[in-house]
Amino acid sequence: MTGAGIVFISGADAPNARSLVLRCIPSRSQKRPKLPPFQALCSTDRSLGLYTVNAVYGDTITMPCRLEVPDGLMFGKWKYEMPNGSPVFIAFRSSTKKNVQYDDVPDYKDRLSLSENYTLSIKNARISDEKRFVCMLVTEDDVSEEPTIVKVFKQPSQPEILHQADFLETEKLKMLGECVVRDSYPEGNVTWYKNGRVLQPVEEVVVINLRKVENRSTGLFTMTSSLQYMPTKEDANAKFTCIVTYYGPSGQKTIQSEPVVFDVHYPTEKVSIQVLSQSSTIKEGDNVTLKCSGNGNPPPQEFLFYIPGETEGIRSSDTYVMTDVRRNATGEYKCSLTDKSMMDATTITVHYLDLQLTPSGEVTKQIGEALPVSCTISSSRNATVFWIKDNTRMKTSPSFSSLQYQDAGNYICETTLQEVEGLKKRKTLKLIVEGKPQIKMTKKTNTNKMSKTIVCHVEGFPKPAVQWTVTGSGSLINKTEETKYVNGKFSSKIIIAPEENVTLTCIAENQLERTVTSLNVSAISIPEYDEPEDRNDDNSEKVNDQAKLIVGIVVGLLLVALVAGVVYWLYVKKSKEYI
Repeated sequence: MTGAGIVFISGADAPNARSLVLRCIPSRSQKRPKLPPFQALCSTDRSLGLYTVNAVYGDTITMPCRLEVPDGLMFGKWKYEMPNGSPVFIAFRSSTKKNVQYDDVPDYKDRLSLSENYTLSIKNARISDEKRFVCMLVTEDDVSEEPTIVKVFKQPSQPEILHQADFLETEKLKMLGECVVRDSYPEGNVTWYKNGRVLQPVEEVVVINLRKVENRSTGLFTMTSSLQYMPTKEDANAKFTCIVTYYGPSGQKTIQSEPVVFDVHYPTEKVSIQVLSQSSTIKEGDNVTLKCSGNGNPPPQEFLFYIPGETEGIRSSDTYVMTDVRRNATGEYKCSLTDKSMMDATTITVHYLDLQLTPSGEVTKQIGEALPVSCTISSSRNATVFWIKDNTRMKTSPSFSSLQYQDAGNYICETTLQEVEGLKKRKTLKLIVEGKPQIKMTKKTNTNKMSKTIVCHVEGFPKPAVQWTVTGSGSLINKTEETKYVNGKFSSKIIIAPEENVTLTCIAENQLERTVTSLNVSAISIPEYDEPEDRNDDNSEKVNDQAKLIVGIVVGLLLVALVAGVVYWLYVKKSKEYI
């Protein structure tokens, strides 16, 4: 490295002497003549300073003196060069007296440190420290110099997207925002991205402007990049970011902003109507809500609804509610924007189910009468019909040509629409079959031959009340047994052991009539032949008992006559013997 000499006003160890340029001398590689007192070296050529120290803003700059310490060193000095080439001395160290002195330079007050090996340190690096510094080692007959270039770097702040638009509109170029990057050195470059891809300027679609401002006190730069953007519908969820590219001590780096998403407004291009209901099918009595929507952003808030049978649209918000709909609500429904520029339609079917049961309710008929029954269905679709009697499903529909007691009961005609949830109808017929009491009496001698069982078989509805009486006294017999009343029939039974012939009377009575039937029962001591239980002629029972009585009398008379004849025959025979 070449060097040049300057003359110092003071002696060799005068560190504060100011220079007077006398002449330039050859490089240090040549033998330099001994300099007379007050001779100085001229400044070196700045173009030869190739060694660079990279420093971070705010850190300590460390610059080694890249010269070998020569024999006979008197002192070392550091200086920096002004833009016009004039030197400014900042530090001095004597090799003989071992003292260090710093020049009175305001920018470096209390910031410098010069070590024994002539390494210069500068605390709290500033942008203004970015200069060409020179290390000088001086002997009695030579001056050596070595320049060092200092480069200072400052990482910028994270980019921020400020002054963001409230929303963007399609077909309109609008300021999206400004990407601000502060305190950078050297100044960086700002780039906009959408969904991770660089946004390139496009006339009237993407307009980017970059503005750089330098802080005069710090020398740091603030970059502001504004983006004007014309969005499309597809940008509704797009993420916009900006990235600053800057240089640091180790090379090029980047910092990215937080992503931002903008609400993109676009006009409605299509209107849709839909039916909101609790189920997929609609039946009479349901509440139905029609909802109209447009695919614009923001969506339309008001629509016109067109109801079947109405010529004019009904202005409403995005919903129209119908409560307790009837079958006449079936039809086509439409909705449109208020300017009628777009419209959509849908068809609503209100399902219904009617059931007519004839007769219905409570019906009272007499036994043996005919009763025609019909269950008529009217529905929006084919319906399923079935009958239930007393909680049991019937295989066929009821038909009554001659009513019997077993036909009485609760009948339900029920119908459903399988495709429509919850659409079911039923009606009830409570059939009452009335009849006057009918009586049939039977008897039998029990196996022990000591008692007889008398049964009174009763039919009738309402259930007849049964009483028993005995011939003569007419007293009531309370010790009876009754069977269960089923289909209008039951039996009342007594067990007796008569010591004489008696007549039993069975009395059955309900709200319609009182019926009386009697039965003669012979004494248990008189042999008799019981009639079969299923015999129905009560009058024959009476005749048989009387006949038995007559036969007994006749037999008695014959026995009396026979005895009289025998006595007469013995009397005659005895008389002949005496003659």
